[in-house]
Amino acid sequence: MTDVTADLIPARKTSLEDTARQFAERCADRAADHDLSGDFIAGNYKAMKSAGLVAAGVPTELGGGGASFRDLCEMLRIIGGACGSSGLALSMHTHQVAIPAWRWHHQPAARPLVEPLLRRVAAENIVLLSSGGSDWIGGSGTAEKVDGGYKVTARKVFSSGAPVGDILMTSAICEEDGARTVLHFGAPMAAKEVTVLDTWNTLGMRGTGSHDIMIDGLFVPDDKIPLRRTAGEWHPGFQLIATMAFPLIYATYLGIAASAREIAVGIAGMKPVSHRLQSIAGRMDTALAATRMGHEHMIAAAERNAPSEQSVNDVMIGRRLVEENAILTVELAMELAGGAGFYRKTGLERRFRDIQAARYHPLQKEAQSEYAGAMALGQPVANIF
Repeated sequence: MTDVTADLIPARKTSLEDTARQFAERCADRAADHDLSGDFIAGNYKAMKSAGLVAAGVPTELGGGGASFRDLCEMLRIIGGACGSSGLALSMHTHQVAIPAWRWHHQPAARPLVEPLLRRVAAENIVLLSSGGSDWIGGSGTAEKVDGGYKVTARKVFSSGAPVGDILMTSAICEEDGARTVLHFGAPMAAKEVTVLDTWNTLGMRGTGSHDIMIDGLFVPDDKIPLRRTAGEWHPGFQLIATMAFPLIYATYLGIAASAREIAVGIAGMKPVSHRLQSIAGRMDTALAATRMGHEHMIAAAERNAPSEQSVNDVMIGRRLVEENAILTVELAMELAGGAGFYRKTGLERRFRDIQAARYHPLQKEAQSEYAGAMALGQPVANIF
């Protein structure tokens, strides 16, 4: 079995794309084993750090790789094609780096707030966790006001990379004077009040270690809360998060779909040519092209550097297109491969299971359709999520 940490060239000595390909080649060898056992991809994180992938999105002025947003998407696409768990887990860290990096570049007043965190990522290779759907627009958990800050109690789900995370970027709801306010903060994973629960036993993405995290009475000082917002309402900060995070996350699913296509074409190439196979292959490639177009639409919205209701709409339309067409691509890849695709050794059935996770990130289809429809008709979207 190949050691994923061996002989990786640090990102600073080669292009990010080349480094991602080297990492992908090595983690691909272990992807099936992690999937079969459900074991966390701990060794892959060591390799990500040594290769510079964890700090790739930090500006070069702060000691990081200085990768562009598009390059980060390509990095995740390449890794996702080799190991969906590695791509998805890294995407959750990467978007938590890309957002403060964007603020450092485009919001000079925010530099003192975000620079210390970005420098730590570059210098210490710390891993940032996202609590995913737990901390969407509605918020979750409770924050009780105490002297000097808040005492937080919450249970956060889908926290990819939980076993090796250093800081959980999360939030909790404070109820004061009849108002529900979401407080955003970073929870140190080493705190005694923070515990990783062994809950991740799933259909796909089995190596991501996306366990629940319990926060039991963690004290968060007032000066460690950089954002306060009204619960259940879109805030400019969340428009930025949604615009930046989802193209990175869905790059992994594009990678999975593209790799499934390659596997299926290889298997089909060993069969007699038929009109039926050609038709399936054509439908598969059409679905994959739609996946790529949808993802490009997401990237283009982020690259406008103007987070807003419109950028959220564009990203979420693209997200819906990627979800539906990536899943369809892998379904057709299974059909094209025939019975061979049912065997674990081909890698197709793992990709078939991993791609299902594309369904579960916000905005899911009902909310996305309502949001897009309200935008089209000039109606408010502040409470559609």
